Amino acid sequence: MQPLDLEQLRTLVAVVDAGSLTAATPVVFLSQSAVSEQMRKLEARIGHTLLTRSKAGVAPTPAGLRLLAHARHLLAASDEALRDLDGETLQGELRLAVTDYFRPGELSRLLSRIGQSYPQLRLHVSVLQGSAMEAAFGRGDFDIGLAMRINPGAAGAGARRPGAPLRREALAWVAAEGHRIVRGEPLRLLVLPDSCSLHQFTIRLLRERRVPHAVAHVASGVAGLQSALAAGLGVACLNESALCAGLARLPAPHGLPSLPRVAFQFLPARRAEPEQVTRVRELLASQLA
Repeated sequence: MQPLDLEQLRTLVAVVDAGSLTAATPVVFLSQSAVSEQMRKLEARIGHTLLTRSKAGVAPTPAGLRLLAHARHLLAASDEALRDLDGETLQGELRLAVTDYFRPGELSRLLSRIGQSYPQLRLHVSVLQGSAMEAAFGRGDFDIGLAMRINPGAAGAGARRPGAPLRREALAWVAAEGHRIVRGEPLRLLVLPDSCSLHQFTIRLLRERRVPHAVAHVASGVAGLQSALAAGLGVACLNESALCAGLARLPAPHGLPSLPRVAFQFLPARRAEPEQVTRVRELLASQLA
């Protein structure tokens, strides 16, 4: 029996994750024609159609989903074998805290990919907000923290500087699709609890600009905030990767203050940090960017 080609499997995973053959090309460093040819050969080898194609992109067929699960396992085992031979195996337990705003629709998938690639590394992940994360890090409750910084260049001269941003995003005023602000009435504002740095920033900004507003809903997390927005309960300030189906930026002119960008950065490493923690932070930086 002819064995499966790992590079073809790697291309399959890249195509499904990217959502199209074109979007997968920079991931696997192949031309679109080469990606198409690899998928054709893999389907011929398997004897099943693996992808359905439409104007919206590609999606795996039932056979494609079954093969995709095997492909991820085989690729992870292959990568782990190479890292083990190179002395790069990561193992043990680490505690990771991530801001609720970081790529909420993708974070679980990204962490799952890390788990498949490094099966001996056990990450215990907490999703925290603003000042709660800073306080927990100060107490030593976790090893690595990924926070969102608003106006990241505005820290005081004596502040400990975090590393280079993993990702920068724009902030936007967001509401349900088709939502319109009622002129002459206070802005109905949706927020997370006041321990959230974005909550604090938004309230301060509206007060400074003398924008009448009232907190109409406090959600416990970004998922709840997205649901409240989609239900038409009001307006929120959100980063671009937190937008989801049913939500849209308020169309101009909306009369609300302009917003800065945010940066997602790791909290500064502790002094005498174990080498394992440093290596995992570097791994996360390469996988989560």
